[in-house]
Amino acid sequence: MGAKNITPMDKDAKIYVSGHCGMVGSAIVRRLGKRGYHNLVLRTHKELDLTRQDAVETFFETEKPEYVFHAAGKVGGILANADAIADFLYENMMMAMNVMHSAWENDVKKLEFLGSSCIYPRMAPQPILEDSLLTSELEKTNEGYALAKISGLKYGEFLNRQYGTDFISVMPTNLYGPNDNYHQKYSHVLPALIRKFHEAKECGSKSVTCWGDGSPLREFLYVDDLADLCVFLMNNYSGDETVNAGTGKELTIRELADLVAKVIGYKGEVLWDANKPNGTPRKLLDVSKAAKLGWTYKTELEDGIRLTYQDFLNKKARERL
Repeated sequence: MGAKNITPMDKDAKIYVSGHCGMVGSAIVRRLGKRGYHNLVLRTHKELDLTRQDAVETFFETEKPEYVFHAAGKVGGILANADAIADFLYENMMMAMNVMHSAWENDVKKLEFLGSSCIYPRMAPQPILEDSLLTSELEKTNEGYALAKISGLKYGEFLNRQYGTDFISVMPTNLYGPNDNYHQKYSHVLPALIRKFHEAKECGSKSVTCWGDGSPLREFLYVDDLADLCVFLMNNYSGDETVNAGTGKELTIRELADLVAKVIGYKGEVLWDANKPNGTPRKLLDVSKAAKLGWTYKTELEDGIRLTYQDFLNKKARERL
């Protein structure tokens, strides 16, 4: 479809952020607040179950938000995806379809769909361009989640083409930061390492064993940088194709573990269990599209890990992690 006239959100606009209690949603809420947007509509999962079509329809008909950031989702690391592959597909698919369909039916001015870089093929040429989507098979360890996110992205694109909506999508690389999930079994790699090394330091363990062989390459984006991009894109971008969100920098999981150990102050040995899965060998996003639009990340990885570790300590003090 042709280019749209892009009008920035008015400061008084009614904005719905789904998943505002999660890491990404809470970061978007923080960013919107800093930018002077004050008319936010927020619902917890208990208040609004996004997998229920009737509940979502009633919410949109009653509240009539003008803009939507769809950040809600069922997320987790390799083990969480493997243990609940059907749940990851069903819940994320239902949330995306219900929110986007109701947004279209209720004339939302613009919607931004949050996906994940795992939508791209397992062996996509690196760094990964936006147009590599659906060119070869997905990584099996998170296939259910990826299929749900691809469906959401494509549904937004198809609504644009069929009905002239202004729905956009952003695909972030691996995220970390405040309000992350530090669950012992089901967290992503970086928060998992933070907890693992912290607990090893606390109990004086002489070694820490990490999953895999440490060779996979990964890129990490601080969640507040992603939130900055999300608000930027809502005000500056329209188009069917997604926009990658990342830093353009990568390191091995082994290097990441060493960096986390350094930040936490763990002095013991780091061991590797090669019998555990590595996941995708490499996953670096091409972020030239965001750069051409005028955006770049701000938080370097070591600084971000320090901020995240402080969040972990604060959360540990409040809750029994």
